[in-house]
Amino acid sequence: MQGGILQGSCLCGKVRYEVRGPPQLMYYCHCRMCRKATGTSFATNMLLRAEDFAIIAGQEAVKPYRSSQDESRHFCSECGSPLYSEAGHRPGILSIRCGLLDGDPGIRPAHHLYVDFKAPWFDIHDGLPEYSEEP
Repeated sequence: MQGGILQGSCLCGKVRYEVRGPPQLMYYCHCRMCRKATGTSFATNMLLRAEDFAIIAGQEAVKPYRSSQDESRHFCSECGSPLYSEAGHRPGILSIRCGLLDGDPGIRPAHHLYVDFKAPWFDIHDGLPEYSEEP
């Protein structure tokens, strides 16, 4: 994180944000919702305190989608980029999608989550711990 602030943006650039504090954890999520939300084999996510995240442009384009009883996912309504999610079981913590980061957050993925739901065509070979759910 250069100068203590990390920036990110959606595909069209309408939504821009800053991460103003240290990320807590980066992980790969293989759950069905992350796969569907990203259109990929898994999502690379990073947890951080909500107070360390700020939308600096395009707040009006950020739209929520309640993907489950416990979780809301937020995306850019212009280009569809998934931005972050909030879950009731993680109050005050956001999970942001690392593919939107413009720089290096200084941490690397620590583990794979929800591997029981991983895409059948993807094999994990990196040696990171694998969990059936959140540890």
